[in-house]
This record gives sequence, structure tokens and C-alpha cells, in this order.
Amino acid sequence: MIILNTGGTFNKRYDPIQGELIVPKDNRAIEEYLKKSCQNIEVRGLIYKDSLEFTDTDRQELLEAVRNEDSPVVIVHGTDTMDVSAQFLAKHLDDKLVVLTGAMMPFSIDPVEASANLTLAIAAARLLGGRSVYIAMHGLVAPYHQIYKNRNKGIFCLK
Repeated sequence: MIILNTGGTFNKRYDPIQGELIVPKDNRAIEEYLKKSCQNIEVRGLIYKDSLEFTDTDRQELLEAVRNEDSPVVIVHGTDTMDVSAQFLAKHLDDKLVVLTGAMMPFSIDPVEASANLTLAIAAARLLGGRSVYIAMHGLVAPYHQIYKNRNKGIFCLK
């Protein structure tokens, strides 16, 4: 298994110079999470953007990274366009198990939700069989087209 880190809120940190939350070009949040587990999982970073800034070129880069993996892939992704990237991947992949996850609150501010979501995604990638694209958020794991971000409640829900 590998974790592909694309940025998003999960990874955001406060930059005191800019006075705002930024998506750093590193994997520190995920690496901090993994320090507290006995799992030997490779983390590879790419794109490093808020998902609202994602383009089809970014999604193509993500697709190529997934295609190059032999094992299940967990993708840490921003929640705003996670569904768009999941649909893009599903359209172009039929031989991979992919689980996307993210966070509504940065790991650096409150690691609880981010850790729970990543734990869920890793477990799903280990236990789910087959070849499909899933989203794992807020205690739910479902095929990407059966789960959505409920913007009024600030959580993911089943359709």
C-alpha cells in the first residue's frame, strides 16, 4: 500500500509570515500520523494544492501516479473536489483499488478528525477487495458515487 498526498486541508499549517493557512510542499502531517502506528507505509507527495485549485492536468498526474502502483492506493485529497477527482480516476481505472480521504480541519490544528479519516481509509484499503474507487470520510466508506460532502452539515454523508 502507498499513500499519495495531494495536499488539501488535511495538510494545511498556519504560516505566521503570511498570516494564513497554507498547503506546504511536504508530507509532515501524514508522517506524524504514521509515527504513532506500526504500519510501514510509503508516503509520496505530489501536487500539494487545495483541491479548489485542482485542474484536469493535476488529476491526470494523480492518475499516472496511481497507475504506476501495484498495491492499493490511499489518496489524501482536499474535500471540496474529492468527488471530482474520484470520478476522474474511476473513469480511467478499472484495475486498481483506490481510497480517497481528507479532513475538514487541518491535522496541525486538531489531529483527531484527520487521523480518524486516514485510519479508516487505510483499513478500507487493506480490507476491501476488488478494483474500485472509494471515499472514506467521517466513519463512512462507500463507492465514490454513493457518498457526498454535505456542505450544510460540514460532513460527508451517504446518498
